[in-house]
Amino acid sequence: MKTANLAIVFTDIKGFTERTSRQTHEQNERLLQTHHLLLAPIFKAFGGRILKSIGDAFLVTFESPTQAVLSGIAIQDRLWQYNRSAEEDSRLHVRVAVNVGEVRVESSDVFGEPVNIAARVEGITEAGEVFFTEAVYLAMNKAEVPSQEVGAFDLKGIPGKIRVFRVPKAPYRVEAPLLPAQPLAEPAGEGPPFGNIALSRVPETTGLPGPDLAATAAALGQHAAVLGQHAVVLGGRAKTLGGQLLEGASRSLSPLKARLNPDGRFHLPAGLTWRRVGLGLGALAVVLGVGVVAFGGSAAERALSDVEAAPAQQRGPLVAKARKLIEQEKNPGVQSYLYGRLEEAEGSWGDALRRYKAAIKAGEGDAEDRLIHLLEHPKCTVRVAAAGAVGELRLLSARGALKDLAASGGPDDEGGSGALSRLFNCDSRRAAKSALERLKDG
Repeated sequence: MKTANLAIVFTDIKGFTERTSRQTHEQNERLLQTHHLLLAPIFKAFGGRILKSIGDAFLVTFESPTQAVLSGIAIQDRLWQYNRSAEEDSRLHVRVAVNVGEVRVESSDVFGEPVNIAARVEGITEAGEVFFTEAVYLAMNKAEVPSQEVGAFDLKGIPGKIRVFRVPKAPYRVEAPLLPAQPLAEPAGEGPPFGNIALSRVPETTGLPGPDLAATAAALGQHAAVLGQHAVVLGGRAKTLGGQLLEGASRSLSPLKARLNPDGRFHLPAGLTWRRVGLGLGALAVVLGVGVVAFGGSAAERALSDVEAAPAQQRGPLVAKARKLIEQEKNPGVQSYLYGRLEEAEGSWGDALRRYKAAIKAGEGDAEDRLIHLLEHPKCTVRVAAAGAVGELRLLSARGALKDLAASGGPDDEGGSGALSRLFNCDSRRAAKSALERLKDG
């Protein structure tokens, strides 16, 4: 077993256990699916490796503490966007905790005191917040991540007090290119809690919807004015001052464009990227008011989201629209993944798994994540089929999820309370153990 110095991120949904007790299995599954689709692309965009996704919890590792904290910031702003349009019983309130240290690493798990500390810090983190330890504070790039100390805490099973910090809410003041962003007084505004300082750098290729520019214009207007007078360090992980200026310039365009286009959701023209826009116009021109267009995900993905969100009786025309758009996708792996999501939304699990397997064989990482996520599905038959597919493909990244399933099974496994499972002798524990054996053989 090797060791590595990694940043450890834990997340979970506030009040999830209580919610599951009053919701149906279908409602719980939809909630978890939405949670996964919102968070997983952001972790990946910042270089995170998802080791476990168990119910409402994620365990993710990063090589960079800065990127780990930024992923948490982006997640909170993304959830703010989602919650604005979601019904109250569908809203997600997540807490994010980060620690860093030397850990023992397996293919799909990590061990050691830094992991335990991260889990304990998550326990004291409030919903909507990003908490991190002193170890993270000392290691991260403070020019990219504003911080405030919360206090020193006695954590169960951890010797001594642990100093804990949080990311304060926007707006921020940038004093100079190489100095950290300073939080201003936290207003009770309508903008995203962290001003999209991290979400705005999520690359187009993730397929993640971009910032809701119309809603965030007021909050980011103050930020843009500051950027007009000072050098910017709120971009991607820039290696040079020029890179920092370029990234900040691209973000400065968002609120200006939002004022011109109230709905705030557009595509960049074909062949045009944020970097090309920034290079072509220059940072000063950006601050003076030249607009760009915000990325909002592919048409097929938006159509899929409409299908997944619609009641079953209203899905017919939406499914037809999504299928037509997916047919136009030129990347075979992406197309198979999108078809899989569509089949899943329609409840055709066999077809969905077949599509996901084809996508994984074509190198589509989102399909791999989705297949592993299905190991936690409320229906035993789906878990069994997913375990079989994972074993067939010999996905080492699924080892942790398979171990959890082999140990705990599901509520409707053989011998459980589910009538169907007793009738058909469905046993996802056994399926997971069988898949683990296939991974060993591979």
